[in-house]
Amino acid sequence: MRRSKVSENSKDELITAQKEVIGILFEVIKRLHANNDLDHEYFQIITSGKKDNPRLEEIISERRKNAEITSKLLEKLET
Repeated sequence: MRRSKVSENSKDELITAQKEVIGILFEVIKRLHANNDLDHEYFQIITSGKKDNPRLEEIISERRKNAEITSKLLEKLET
């Protein structure tokens, strides 16, 4: 009976860990996709010749924030 209880606890811990990994990977993908969209917008503005557009700084800031969060999330997966 004890072995079964330990085994079930191990399964529950494994399922919890898997859910956490899936959640982290989902967030990483979401941030990378957002950066891809921001890149597209950035290049549209640049190619239109509006290099003094204030949105460019916003895009750079958002990309940097997404990259930092993505990096932290990937570090979390290593632990």
